[in-house]
Amino acid sequence: MDLPCFSLDRCSPTITWQSRLRPLLIATSLFLVLCASAFAHGVAEGDKGYIQEITGVNLMAFTYLGAKHMVTGYDHLLFLFGVIFFLYRLQHVALYVSLFAVGHSVTLLAGVYFGSNVSAYLIDAIIGLSVVYKALDNLGAFQRWSGVQPDTRVATLVFGLFHGFGLATKIQEYEISADGLLPNLLAFNVGVEIGQLLALTAILIVMGFWRRTASFLRNAYAANVVVMAAGFALTGYQLTGLVVA
Repeated sequence: MDLPCFSLDRCSPTITWQSRLRPLLIATSLFLVLCASAFAHGVAEGDKGYIQEITGVNLMAFTYLGAKHMVTGYDHLLFLFGVIFFLYRLQHVALYVSLFAVGHSVTLLAGVYFGSNVSAYLIDAIIGLSVVYKALDNLGAFQRWSGVQPDTRVATLVFGLFHGFGLATKIQEYEISADGLLPNLLAFNVGVEIGQLLALTAILIVMGFWRRTASFLRNAYAANVVVMAAGFALTGYQLTGLVVA
């Protein structure tokens, strides 16, 4: 399916952005330094203690935890923001978000049910790189560098699989009871989808207003560089944790 515009080069090939970039990057760099710890979005101690104390099927509790994790998951939201940045039609948004949802649902459920032992730091570093990838894709970097445009649908599905592994490593930190495991996992995944829809709705509303202004294309380059910087910050943070852990 051909998209009307899914990189900056296609949306506005003649616009220049460098003169508008420096102040925003400086402010964003300071913000990332101050908020670096937030990117980990690990398991809250209160939630972990509650889950460890309960057994059996607790659908509402796990639905809430799934929604909470997605809404507070900066890495997932950054990736979604990058995915929908140049998607103007709802059917395109639905397609890409569905691919992402299928990917992370499969690895979330399989990773927890079969007990994957992949390092959370490594998975979160890859998730950070997925944010970098999508920002570069939006900037048209791959087309310029190699002359080939990667299939964004395949990339979204593949990175969705990695995001699901990230969710699996987080839910395993809860050390949940084997009693009622499968229904609780399904409830958690439903919660993730609810949280994703809530976050996506908010992002689309803001993007809708922004796209109606002349500043959208003027600042699209800067916005994606900021997303890329955040992805690199997340990757570096997690790789540091992998080394020192």
